Amino acid sequence: MEGVVVFGGGRAVAASCVSSSLLRPTTTKFTVSASTRRHQHQHLTAFPSHSHLFSSSSPYAKSLRAKTASNPCIFLPHLIASLEQVDQTYIMVKPDGVQRGLVGEIISRFEKKGFKLTGLKLFQCSKELAEEHYKDLKGKSFFPKLIDYITSGPVVCMAWEGVGIVASARKLIGATDPLQAEPGTIRGDLAVQTGRNVVHGSDSPENGKREIALWFNEAELCQWNPAQASWLRE
Repeated sequence: MEGVVVFGGGRAVAASCVSSSLLRPTTTKFTVSASTRRHQHQHLTAFPSHSHLFSSSSPYAKSLRAKTASNPCIFLPHLIASLEQVDQTYIMVKPDGVQRGLVGEIISRFEKKGFKLTGLKLFQCSKELAEEHYKDLKGKSFFPKLIDYITSGPVVCMAWEGVGIVASARKLIGATDPLQAEPGTIRGDLAVQTGRNVVHGSDSPENGKREIALWFNEAELCQWNPAQASWLRE
């Protein structure tokens, strides 16, 4: 037992018989296991440390290490561009377009857009080839008239390629009915009737390949690198 002086309210107050054990600060120890600390850390992070995305053994991490090892200067837009799909489409100036002298005008629309021409020829279409080309329309009432029309004179066959070319070419061509086609499109500017809508374009990448193979043989197609390519795409 010891006597102490307690200061309070500006006065010294004597206190006696206070055990020293009551005045000694008490320390309580808490033991936190390593597993608990990991659990708390994972709740405090935006991405838990066990996420496979950041795991050094994940396929993503291994692939990224391999790419950056072979090309340490890899740049995301270039990576994205390398994944873009180059498609092919078949464009045909129909007999009315040829007779009206619109071949150059139609070709220039695609050239100015920046697509690459890989095949071009003036060709007289046979009935058998026309029926194969339009076989999806064979059940339509206008099918015989369509075949007569497409074989009535020479057509200009073209193979074009580029990223997103099928959808873009369809926009350049315009709606099937020229009266519904937007101004600035080929049909919107150069045609007035569905039966004389001057140009054909593939409606899907798959049909683009099929139609090019139908109208061209391999020797008639040319693979080349346009000098302006670097000024069209990064």
